[in-house]
Amino acid sequence: MLKKLTFSSRLTFILKSLLISYLLTAGLLLLLALLLYRFSLTEKIVSACITGIYIVVTFLAGFLAGKREGTRKFLWGLLMGCLYFLVLTLVSLIVNHSISGLSASFFTVLALCTGSGMLGGMLS
Repeated sequence: MLKKLTFSSRLTFILKSLLISYLLTAGLLLLLALLLYRFSLTEKIVSACITGIYIVVTFLAGFLAGKREGTRKFLWGLLMGCLYFLVLTLVSLIVNHSISGLSASFFTVLALCTGSGMLGGMLS
């Protein structure tokens, strides 16, 4: 039997999931910074690790959203990936004070976040 979820409970869940996603991202980035300091990693390795962190975190957020919703799981995962990327972009714009600060890999990161969120939802 499917339980009916209200709009406010869904919104609360989405906000909590995003908060957990960003806390996990912060923790993993701190770990990466420690590894960078300790082992003098190259820029290429650091960039690959950051991309991997985005993928893992949005996959988990999509997985959790799909598990909770039960129907149209891929859409809920896609939504989580999109929201994660949106917040990431807004923070980048606030920090850099301009659009020119956005990376050349903008659309690549968008595709990775939304795709891994959707995959997480589908596999939940």
